[in-house]
Amino acid sequence: MKMKLKKGDQVQVVSGKDKGKTGQIVEVLASMNQVLIDGVGTVKRHTKGVGGQSGRIIERSRPINASNVMFIDPSTKKPTRIGRSVVDGKTVRIAKKSGTTLK
Repeated sequence: MKMKLKKGDQVQVVSGKDKGKTGQIVEVLASMNQVLIDGVGTVKRHTKGVGGQSGRIIERSRPINASNVMFIDPSTKKPTRIGRSVVDGKTVRIAKKSGTTLK
């Protein structure tokens, strides 16, 4: 099944510990049905010091399941679902709430 979300889409998290946060999709992991969102779903990783360096704490984003995010409609700035429609022989994405064609 092809994912409806793409890299660069503005999305809002609708469930989980980061519920309500918004961000831009950095990477789409279609095989696992997950998306990586900039600044959302961050976890702290403690690393051990190697070769005389001291240990540190690295904060990085983890993938979120695509079912836990919703696309933000550019015209209404509200979460919406994405549909597909045929326009001039090409399949395009459309926002369900406003009906506008997406890039």
